[in-house]
Amino acid sequence: MTTIKEASRPIAGGKLTMAEILAIFTAPGQQPLKFAAYDGSTAGRADAALGLELTSPRGITYLATAPGELGLARAYVSGDLQTRGVHPGDPYQLLKALTDRVHFKRPSPRVLANVVRSIGVENLLPVAPPPQEAPPRWRRLAEGLLHSKSRDAEAIRHHYDVSNTFYEWVLGPSMTYTCAVYPHADATLEEAQENKYRLIFEKLRLQPGDRLLDVGCGWGGMVRYAARRGVHVLGATLSAEQAKWAQQAIEDDGLTDLAEVRHCDYRDVAETGFDAVSSIGLTEHIGVRNYPAYFGFLKSKLCTGGLLLNHCITRHDNKSAPFAGGFTDRYVFPTESWRARDASSPTSKTPVSRCCTRRTSGITTR
Repeated sequence: MTTIKEASRPIAGGKLTMAEILAIFTAPGQQPLKFAAYDGSTAGRADAALGLELTSPRGITYLATAPGELGLARAYVSGDLQTRGVHPGDPYQLLKALTDRVHFKRPSPRVLANVVRSIGVENLLPVAPPPQEAPPRWRRLAEGLLHSKSRDAEAIRHHYDVSNTFYEWVLGPSMTYTCAVYPHADATLEEAQENKYRLIFEKLRLQPGDRLLDVGCGWGGMVRYAARRGVHVLGATLSAEQAKWAQQAIEDDGLTDLAEVRHCDYRDVAETGFDAVSSIGLTEHIGVRNYPAYFGFLKSKLCTGGLLLNHCITRHDNKSAPFAGGFTDRYVFPTESWRARDASSPTSKTPVSRCCTRRTSGITTR
């Protein structure tokens, strides 16, 4: 028999336990997870397979001073909020249960005052976030241009220069970071990544002897794929770790006569006259306002009749802010932004779109 342990109602004015505070902010019966706290209190389903444990008052500080995903991320990254029933590196099922099955509510001012007294005012004063967190967007703006060369290099280092060994653990042998394209349901990740490069290669109509510029080339997956088919390829990446790994892979594959990966800003590539340019997952780092200059620069790298393939993440609409929210902006992709694929997007006003856009297509998880 499944039992749900509801936190008992406290005496008016009495100090609340952490479990009782949780009950105040969630709808009755909406605790499908087991919750435990450093004060010894518990709540939720006694037999729940998934759970959360708040291990210190600092976790409360993070949750209270940055409600939502950012506070949750801070408490989790700092170790003040532990997951139960899932791998610590993959808490997706637990987060999905929180999102789908837990409904939060706003208590009355009187009850909220009791919550504050119980937590303690000293625990509601902001504390320094975990060291892994990037500065807030407003501070980055105050410190200078958001997408200057130095700022872009800093953002790329934050995300990609955490060590190649880390990415080797989570990416396939080709070290492909962007999405794969599965040719059929039973395909392996390696086959899907290879298929994605094949799709790009064919869309660019590349032939042996052609010249390809791959901007934001990552670990050089597309660079090596095209070089193995006789194309001369130059890749550019702002990540020193990526460039080192990619250049070594080029040497190991015996492709040094055809391929090169440079550690540089794509804007510093001086060569022109390329038969094709590929941008695979770089647009997100450019900044929406910089789209016209970005696409204009890529167009200037092409020979007459050359082709550009731009692959990027898009949104459902352009009604909300074009940049990522708290957690993504602070911990995953600082300065990242994207737009919906529609006529009002800045991409519709770029030199490329006016001169030579031939086809747009979407890749989804469906």
